[in-house]
Amino acid sequence: MTLLRVGAVSRNYFNLPLWLGIEAGFFSTEGLSLDVRLIEAIDQVTEGLAGGALDLALNVTENTLLNRESGGDLTIIGGNVNRLPFSLIARPGTRAMSDLRGAKIGVSSLRAGSSSLVMRLLADAGLHHPTDYTLVAVGPILSRWEHLRSGEIDAGLQGAPLNHIAIDLGFSDLGSPRNLFPDFQFTSLDASRSWLRANADTAVRFMRAFIRAHRLFYNDPDAVAAVARRETGVERRYADQAWHEYTHDTIFPADGRPSVAAVRSLIEVSSLIRDVPTRASMRAGTYIDDSFAEAAERSLGLAD
Repeated sequence: MTLLRVGAVSRNYFNLPLWLGIEAGFFSTEGLSLDVRLIEAIDQVTEGLAGGALDLALNVTENTLLNRESGGDLTIIGGNVNRLPFSLIARPGTRAMSDLRGAKIGVSSLRAGSSSLVMRLLADAGLHHPTDYTLVAVGPILSRWEHLRSGEIDAGLQGAPLNHIAIDLGFSDLGSPRNLFPDFQFTSLDASRSWLRANADTAVRFMRAFIRAHRLFYNDPDAVAAVARRETGVERRYADQAWHEYTHDTIFPADGRPSVAAVRSLIEVSSLIRDVPTRASMRAGTYIDDSFAEAAERSLGLAD
């Protein structure tokens, strides 16, 4: 059995394909044992990949782009959140984005992740950073939810199912960035190219299990709900709401693959907001290595 150190951000719904694949035995069938390490700080996931402390990770894709643009070795080999599952949730009584003038907005990181999306959403409402509001790095979804409930921040992006829970508790839903960006590679399955060269067969075996887990996600809502409830602690009705949102809008890719269109959207949005001179000139496909997914599909009999 080959042990793989797999990073992921926090204990949130993004990790369902990993948990589901483990529960269904797909990884063990491939001779793989996963040590899934849940990390609260998104930058630490990327640092673990780049430094060799992790073999693979469900990583914030913009951090992989930043790594490559600074001469690093990271690449995208699988999809994860290919379309945005977020709502901009604000304190009760907030009626419009314009009400967030002077507000504290919680984000996962100031350099990547949700901050690009927040800045673009609020710019469309006539609010500009840093003059009109403050971005506060409070961590990923679970941490943002705690900070919002305690009143330490005034708003933040919340993903399913926490967005549904927040709305039921009276918090305000100011809309979804998915309406602006139908495709957006928020997180992806990433690895270093040096690790992939040394472990190509292992990477293909991982991708076979990863692809099977995504197919199961779309086909067995009861199995998904059971794993979601156990791993995240949400009630069944919220687990079901999240599953319906993720499947209806194909937030997880049904084939486990990254999306060139979604990476292109990430590049375009972040290039407008961040001073990254090389990013706008880079083709989306430059950051993606499809060879492992393609080999896995062929061996599963799924290739065209």
